[in-house]
Amino acid sequence: MSSDQEAFSAGLSPQAELARRLNLLLDVVVAERGQPVTFREVQQKLLSRGIKLSRARWFYMKDGTGRLVSDPALLGALCEIFNVDSGYLQGGEAADLPERIDSQLEFVKSLRAARVKTFAARTLGDVSPETLRAITEYLNRDINRRPEGEQAAAGSSSDAGEAVEQVE
Repeated sequence: MSSDQEAFSAGLSPQAELARRLNLLLDVVVAERGQPVTFREVQQKLLSRGIKLSRARWFYMKDGTGRLVSDPALLGALCEIFNVDSGYLQGGEAADLPERIDSQLEFVKSLRAARVKTFAARTLGDVSPETLRAITEYLNRDINRRPEGEQAAAGSSSDAGEAVEQVE
């Protein structure tokens, strides 16, 4: 794990760390195939392995809320579905970011930031370069600072509008 990734995940609860890793896997799938994985897809793939997953449990796993999911069968099967090392979702210091995901992480972040920046430029219209630079720095800092910043940057244009409103 690189030093900025360690700093990024430092201080997260085990639930939030699991959510961060799971959402990163989901983001990479979007980057690779152009569309998100649905709950129904995950549920069907798990059922074919004899593992049940409720929508509520899936939600709190992705959200980092509720109790920690530590079922090795479930986490191992999810790792198989996303084609990563079986220990990746089970956490611990030894669970490094898979190379496939690591190689796409910066690309995905850049795409998200570009989407937000484009929205901000359209919304704000004709503003000074200094203002745009300040907004860009704020957005980049926010995305890198918080685990939910990665997800927020991928959200809808209304989410981007909220980020712009915070800068103003």
